[in-house]
Amino acid sequence: MRIIIVTPAKKHTIDGNRISAERWAGLLRQLGHDVSITVEYNQQPADLMIALHAYRSAKAIVGFKKLHPDLPLVVALGGTDVNLFLKSEPDITLTSMEKADALVCLHNLIYKRLPVSLHNKLNVIFQSAIPLTEKRIPRPRPGYFDVCVIGNLRPVKDPFRAAFASGHLPDSSRIRIFHFGQESDESWKTEARRLESLYPRYHWKGGVRHERVREEYARTRLMVISSLEEGGANVVSEALVAAVPIIASDIEGNIGLLGSDYGGYFSVGDEVGLAKRLVMAENDAEFYGSLERHCLKLAPLFRPEIERRSWADLLSSLTKKSTLSE
Repeated sequence: MRIIIVTPAKKHTIDGNRISAERWAGLLRQLGHDVSITVEYNQQPADLMIALHAYRSAKAIVGFKKLHPDLPLVVALGGTDVNLFLKSEPDITLTSMEKADALVCLHNLIYKRLPVSLHNKLNVIFQSAIPLTEKRIPRPRPGYFDVCVIGNLRPVKDPFRAAFASGHLPDSSRIRIFHFGQESDESWKTEARRLESLYPRYHWKGGVRHERVREEYARTRLMVISSLEEGGANVVSEALVAAVPIIASDIEGNIGLLGSDYGGYFSVGDEVGLAKRLVMAENDAEFYGSLERHCLKLAPLFRPEIERRSWADLLSSLTKKSTLSE
């Protein structure tokens, strides 16, 4: 089947939409499909379209359905679709969702943000990650309890919350925080350097290649994700399959991946609460073990073969419906 993936993110960018598009294209090619990725839809021939982002890909969505009303259309919902544009641009965003034959979301709680009329279109497909090889089994650095933060410097990521939390740690703590993420402009870089000088435990490493991030998973004891909003962050998947427990802000995007019964949450924006969780993880073996066991139990759900099978099942159901309607 010829599949066209439309994404608002251009080639060679580190935008999450582009990364998802490239990964999905690889999985779909493994299933035997002919897949192309484009930023704009210019009536390229296709048997099915997957559009990333209901709002930002709205033009392509409307154009495809106008030209091919009987062909399957999948709209993959971005975090800003459900957290921002449903409120700020409801007409455009909802029109895209309504035109879709199927909606793909990345965590289990997105349904709470959508009209009930769209729930029957929803398909949860967790983003996968490749497990570390045996030679990269996590080996903590001796003498330290290292924590990583993986996230670009953008307001929605609340990127410096772990740095602020480090100022509330006791002097006896062995915690060091390593932050990997690209600054969006010079002001973010300046602030990161300022916080490094203010909080000696905090180390900002800037934007690095993905392989370097994977190396960090093999060294760290814990990952912090402090975002204000998420559509289902792939760094959670990566940490889980790398056997790295997570301390996460209590937003739907994190709870929808880790579960409501997970013990590693802190209140959004609460660096004191985050610091308490970090101290517990460092010093309370029972608490750390509970996080570790929970994450290990979830890890198989985020393997590439599961994501590939989920896409295969969805496309099979859509093509059957399309055949029956002809």
